[in-house]
Amino acid sequence: MTSENQATKVAIVTGAGTGIGRASALALLRDGFSVALAGRRMEPLEQTMEQAGSLASQAITVSTDVGNPDSVRDLFAKTLESFGRLDVLFNNAGTSAPPVLMEDLTYEQWQRAVDANLTGVFLCTQQAIKMMKSQDPMGGRIINNGSISAYAPRPNSAPYTATKHGVTGLTKSTSLDGRKYNIACSQIDIGNAATEMTEPMNAGIVQPYGEVIVEPRFDVKHVADAIVYIANLPIDTNVQFMTIMATNMPYIGRG
Repeated sequence: MTSENQATKVAIVTGAGTGIGRASALALLRDGFSVALAGRRMEPLEQTMEQAGSLASQAITVSTDVGNPDSVRDLFAKTLESFGRLDVLFNNAGTSAPPVLMEDLTYEQWQRAVDANLTGVFLCTQQAIKMMKSQDPMGGRIINNGSISAYAPRPNSAPYTATKHGVTGLTKSTSLDGRKYNIACSQIDIGNAATEMTEPMNAGIVQPYGEVIVEPRFDVKHVADAIVYIANLPIDTNVQFMTIMATNMPYIGRG
């Protein structure tokens, strides 16, 4: 697989078994990338492979806990072994915490969000930098999945909101520290893409003023298209931050 794909761009997508990760991984495959599909559970990753059809020959699946350093190192080692280099990392894996009062959150609920949403982005970024600075040609691109919540929180979302603010800090630091290695770092902030995660919006979401309303969503395909666009930019050009959202969602003026 390695020799055949040396001229092909290579991407890692974390959280590739569902939602935005699956849509983005499939879009990258259709665009000609070789893709390492990473996720905690193999069954959803295998379903992504099935949806890839004949393009599955350009992909590998790697069971990965992004909050575990050894698991992350294994992901990057298997990507290097299979494809020989890394051009794009999409740090997409993440989780939310139950929408309960901040004072009622457990330590375990807080830590689970921190491990998946923030520590995982750091660990994967760290390994990507090591790999990208050592390859020839040197460099690559890291795309972080931020959130509308990196700017404006929802009620009862402290773990998710805090970690997404942290991702923004990592994006900025990675952009700065990656310059000397020709590594660009982008952040895509997504509001209400139609995935399993946002299904509850069809029944209504509580707003800061207490009312429950149904929020508009948009086709996740547009997120995947945006990822492909950013991934294909020349390394001397970067989309530092992109916000893509349902036009009429309550973000501007939230609260």
